[in-house]
Amino acid sequence: MGLFDRLRGTDHPRVAFIGIDGVPFTLLSEHPDEFPNVASLIEEGSAGPIDSIVPPESSACWPALTTGVNPGETGVYGFQDREVGSYDTYVPMGRDVQATRLWDRVSQDGRDATVLNVPVTFPPQRNVQRMVSGFLSPSVDKAAYPDELADYLQSIDYAIDVNAKLGHKEDKGEFMDDAHRTLDTRFEAFSHYLSADDWDLFFGVFMTTDRVNHFLFKDYERLAPGASGDTEGLKQENRELFLEFYRKVDEYLGKIRSMLPDDVTLVVASDHGFTSLDHEVNCNAWLEENGWLSYATDDHDGLDDISDDTRAYSLIPGRFYVNLEDREPRGSVPQAEYEAVRNELKAELEAWEGPDGKKVAAQVVEKEEAFRGEHDAIAPDLVVVPNHGFDLKSGFKDKESVFAQGPRNGMHSFDNATLLVDDPDVAIEDADLYDIAPTILDLMELDFTRTDFDGASLVRQ
Repeated sequence: MGLFDRLRGTDHPRVAFIGIDGVPFTLLSEHPDEFPNVASLIEEGSAGPIDSIVPPESSACWPALTTGVNPGETGVYGFQDREVGSYDTYVPMGRDVQATRLWDRVSQDGRDATVLNVPVTFPPQRNVQRMVSGFLSPSVDKAAYPDELADYLQSIDYAIDVNAKLGHKEDKGEFMDDAHRTLDTRFEAFSHYLSADDWDLFFGVFMTTDRVNHFLFKDYERLAPGASGDTEGLKQENRELFLEFYRKVDEYLGKIRSMLPDDVTLVVASDHGFTSLDHEVNCNAWLEENGWLSYATDDHDGLDDISDDTRAYSLIPGRFYVNLEDREPRGSVPQAEYEAVRNELKAELEAWEGPDGKKVAAQVVEKEEAFRGEHDAIAPDLVVVPNHGFDLKSGFKDKESVFAQGPRNGMHSFDNATLLVDDPDVAIEDADLYDIAPTILDLMELDFTRTDFDGASLVRQ
C-alpha cells in the first residue's frame, strides 16, 4: 500500500490528478537532466503532447478538462462571456459550468473527492469531501469547504494565486519569490491531504506555472542553446530563475508520486501549451481599422459602445461575433446575409498578417466545428487559433494600436499541452483535453456512457 495504509478499505482503484497549468510537454520532455522525476514518470508510464481546446483559454479549458465536453456543453467560452441577447458580459464562475464535473460523478457513486485550487470552481461545492476553489476566488475563507479546510489553509498562509502584478516589473526577483511561496504552500496543502489518504479522487492544480510562463517563457525559450529568434531585451538571469522554479515543480511531482499508495494512479496534465509572445494583438482595433466595427461615442470602453453600423466584434481570446440582427440588440447583419458575412470575415482573418509578414491565424475555426450543445447560443461565430507569437486581445479602448508590446513575454498555445500517466497501458497518441475525464473514470473503474463525452478513454483495453 505504499508509505501508509488506507484509512478505509475499498476495492476500487483511485486516481490522484495534479494539474500543471500551461506547462508545454516539450519543456518537460526535452530536459531529463533538469527534471529527473518527470523523466522517470515519462519512461515508466505513458506520456506525450496533447491538443487543448478552442479557444485555449484557462477559464474555458478547466471546465472542459474536468467534464470532458466542449464549451457548448459547459457554457464557458473564456475569461469573459456574453449574455444571451445582450452586449452585457460577465466573468464565468463555478456555477456557470453546466456540465457534470468529474468529482460530481465520483460523489454520485458514493466515493469521496478532494478538490484543491481548480480554476472556475468558486464558490466551493458542498457535495464533495473538501474543496478550495482556485483562480478568481476572492479569499481563502470564502473559497474553502468545510471550515476545517479553511482553518488549515489559513494556518499555512495558503494563497489562492500569485500576485501577477509583480511580474510587470522589469526585475522579476520579487515576482519569482512570490511564485515560490505560492508553490510551496500549494504543495504543503496537497501533501497534507494526499497523506490523509481518505479520498478516492484527489484533484489539485498548480496554477503558478502559468503565471511564471507568462512573464519568463520567452527568456527560457529564446535564450536556450541553439535557439533562434529575437533575443533583444531578454535576460539570461530570468531564464535561470525560470529553470530553478521548474526544478522545484519537478521535485514536488516526484515527492507526490513517491507518497501515493499502490492502488492510486498518478495523472499529471496541463490545460494548454505555451510559447513565446512577440505581439499583443488588439482584435477590435483591427476590426475597426478594416471597417467591421465602429463606435457610437468618441469616449468608448466597452461592448455597449459599439454602433449600429458594426458588422463584427471580438472577445478575448480571438473570439469573433457577427453583429447579427435579432440576436444582438443592435444587430446590423440580416439573418439572410449571415453566411456570406461570416465567410468574408473568415477570409480576411485568414489573410491577416503581422508586422513581420507572418500570418496571425494558424486556423480560423467556424462555430459548428468546435461547439455543440445546449449552451451554444453565446458561442462565437469564428475563433482564431493564432500562430505562435501572436497573443489575441480584445480591448475596446480608444486609439489602441493593432500590434503592441506588453509586460508579458509568453502566451497560451493550442498545441503541446502535457499529459503524463503513471501507467504504461495508456495510449496518448492523437489525444486532446477532452480525453482526460473519461480516462480518469476508466482508471477508477467507474461506469460511464461513452456518448457523455467529446473525448474517449485512453486506457488500452
